[in-house]
Amino acid sequence: MRIAFYGSSLLSSYWNGAATYYRGLLQALAEQGHRITFYEPDVYDRQKNRDIEPPDWCEVVVYDGTMAALHAAAARAADADIVVKTSGVGFEDEALLDAVMAAARPGATRIFWDVDAPATLAEMRGDAAHPLRRALPDLDAVMTYGGGAPVVDAYIALGARACVPIYNALDPATHHPVPPEPEFAADLNFLGNRLPDREERVERFFFEPALRLPGAHFLLGGSGWQDKPMPGNVSYIGHVPTISHNAFNSSAKAVLNVNRASMAETGFSPPTRIFEAAGAAACLITDAWTGLGQFLDEGEEVLVARDGDDVVEIMRGLTRERAAGIGERARQRVLRDHTYARRAEQAAAVFRDLRARREAMV
Repeated sequence: MRIAFYGSSLLSSYWNGAATYYRGLLQALAEQGHRITFYEPDVYDRQKNRDIEPPDWCEVVVYDGTMAALHAAAARAADADIVVKTSGVGFEDEALLDAVMAAARPGATRIFWDVDAPATLAEMRGDAAHPLRRALPDLDAVMTYGGGAPVVDAYIALGARACVPIYNALDPATHHPVPPEPEFAADLNFLGNRLPDREERVERFFFEPALRLPGAHFLLGGSGWQDKPMPGNVSYIGHVPTISHNAFNSSAKAVLNVNRASMAETGFSPPTRIFEAAGAAACLITDAWTGLGQFLDEGEEVLVARDGDDVVEIMRGLTRERAAGIGERARQRVLRDHTYARRAEQAAAVFRDLRARREAMV
């Protein structure tokens, strides 16, 4: 099937945490025979900070951040069998949703793909006239990259015909163990952009433990932290391109994941960092969230911290040998159960079901 996919960026992970998800899932769908065109706006300097060039498995259309260019790109949705508009594209999202779905030909499957469902749902609950809320009954489905039953139930209650999570996963060809590199060597590494609903949690799970463990080296990667006061044992290295994620994860004794507050509260929302780290056989320490056991087993494949005190206790008792064992067990688990090839099979099954439903209505 021909898929028109309107998202933030496939080519750049700069201020764009969904890039790994899009790449892994869409490449796996392309390998099943789907023909994909990805439409992304030229905004936020993403095109100046590309991680990859347009791949051979997907056509990429980069359009200017203008309304005229948006409408020209949206008009091309008429060529597709499946039309997808994601959340968080970053330029006139509401207008893009309207234009893309209006351009879709009769009989095409229309999908809103939410990569930040807790935040989107919070917006809709507070605004009865929210454009997406108005559009839900006319869409064939909402798909999400996390959230579990709470998100599914919330979307159905707001009028969605169907809601199906397709979780993050691992692309083994992209994320895998590599030899450690000195520039990324530390006791605890954390990679994440500075965002309003994550910063307080990063304070508790990363900066405060660093203060209490002055003899340990902490490494921080991600955009936006340059003016943040930090303990002296924290090294900040700025944006880390996707090509360097394996070395970032393979070079530390342990790697920390800190969910955004809304995702931690909702649960069942494993970020891409979870699977990237596991794929590189890193020993992962994550903040606690409901549903983690669906992806990794606590104590055996991942270590769980419920607050900064737990991070301190874990780091004080963690040996290199134990960390290596946890990382390798996590790698084997995600290779078995959580690859993008598996997620693409799930997504393709949803596409077939939605298409059958639409055809039955004709």
